[in-house]
Amino acid sequence: MGTLSHVITLHGLTTHSHSVPRFKTSLPTRVPRVFAKLKIISQSSATAIDFTDPDWKTRFKDEFQRRFRLPHVTDIFPDSASSPSTFCPQKRTSDFPGNYPSDDDWQGYINDNDRVLLKTIYYSSPTSAGAECIDPGCNWVEQWVHRAGPRKKIYFKPEEVKAAIVTCGGLCPGLNDVIRQIVITLEIYGVTKTVGIPFGYRGFSDKELTEVPLSRKLVQNIHLSGGSLLGVSRGGLGVSEIVDGLEERGINMLFVLGGNGTHAGANAIHNECWKRQLKVSVIGVPKTIDNDILLMDKTFGFDTAVEEAQRAINSAYIEAHSAYHGIGIVKLMGRDSGFIAMHASLASGQIDICLIPEVPFNLHGPSGVLSYLKYLIETKGSAVVCVAEGAGQNLLQRTNATDASGNTVYKDIGVYILQEVHGAFAGFSGISVGTCNTHYAYFPIPEVISHPRLVDSNSRMWHRCLTATGQPDFIY
Repeated sequence: MGTLSHVITLHGLTTHSHSVPRFKTSLPTRVPRVFAKLKIISQSSATAIDFTDPDWKTRFKDEFQRRFRLPHVTDIFPDSASSPSTFCPQKRTSDFPGNYPSDDDWQGYINDNDRVLLKTIYYSSPTSAGAECIDPGCNWVEQWVHRAGPRKKIYFKPEEVKAAIVTCGGLCPGLNDVIRQIVITLEIYGVTKTVGIPFGYRGFSDKELTEVPLSRKLVQNIHLSGGSLLGVSRGGLGVSEIVDGLEERGINMLFVLGGNGTHAGANAIHNECWKRQLKVSVIGVPKTIDNDILLMDKTFGFDTAVEEAQRAINSAYIEAHSAYHGIGIVKLMGRDSGFIAMHASLASGQIDICLIPEVPFNLHGPSGVLSYLKYLIETKGSAVVCVAEGAGQNLLQRTNATDASGNTVYKDIGVYILQEVHGAFAGFSGISVGTCNTHYAYFPIPEVISHPRLVDSNSRMWHRCLTATGQPDFIY
């Protein structure tokens, strides 16, 4: 995950009880968000809604259903024939190809009309903490997304499938577990040709990198090891070259593990495949410890990141409180979203100040961070600060440098998996899978990459974090 902790001892600091005005913790007043502008309606596909129209709810629902309709192979190949599903854990067989075990009495299939409610809280007012409103009156409109899971009918014959798995971006806890589950689920369907593409997208072109044959026997225990069996990398080829590689290798199912940038690449690959009239299913698997994928409860790796952050926080706490006027600074991952810092601060109970990218702050001045640190030294004798890597970038000199994925290199202010396979066999493509209100659901990739998921500075969770740290509002 990458954590950084420092302890600063302020031996020369002169403290006087009257030198710093007493700070009072207050929950900052924020402008409530209007859902139609920030969350549900993406900038690229939003249709202006006239809220004075008595029929606006119907229009909103129609637009929502249009945007969240899942791309399906029958969109490009309307004559594609379906077959009875070969996924039935109660009746596994090795008589493939051609033998399709099916149990009509098995109740484990998902009906195509099953839906998951996207939002579960009815906000009676835009001024409610964390309110996400569709219209200025905060009216309730049900929004449903497709439930994930195995379907009774499939659109790929297992004996004709060659599936590939690729891991992109940085390392993340749980990568090997996801690879393992995808391979095992594919074998339950009857797929015998599954390969791993080494070192991200570059594995499609580098002649020195050969695809890795994957089987249940090979992946059985890889979840006990860290890292990625396939390796990871950022950046890589152009979309056209990647699709050329898919054609050359005969791959017709591609599982892409990564974050926002990787999902954008997966969506471009999906569009290029359909542009070429290729029957290829491209499925995104959300992998980011930052937990910044839109619409999903949580991405894999996030819980482990928060748990591991406790060690760095505890170390900084011990060192700071063991030093005279010690200040411990813990820097955690979080380029644009402060979920790790917020949850780690809340869970530890040892943080005095939590700084995240979504909440602006001043360093100097009577209401600034430094003044409050001085106040903490005077009253407590020490302090611990948790800061997300993207926090306070407005206070630092901007840089034009980017990493291999095209992300801006920030200055240092701190000195699921079975569902993906089911979606592919069901004929979907250009989708991602994640939990929504504790249920797995399918989402069109454009909807989850429209912008990063951010901490709501007026949410109850951020308010709990402020209550736990006791910090004031650093804006005046």
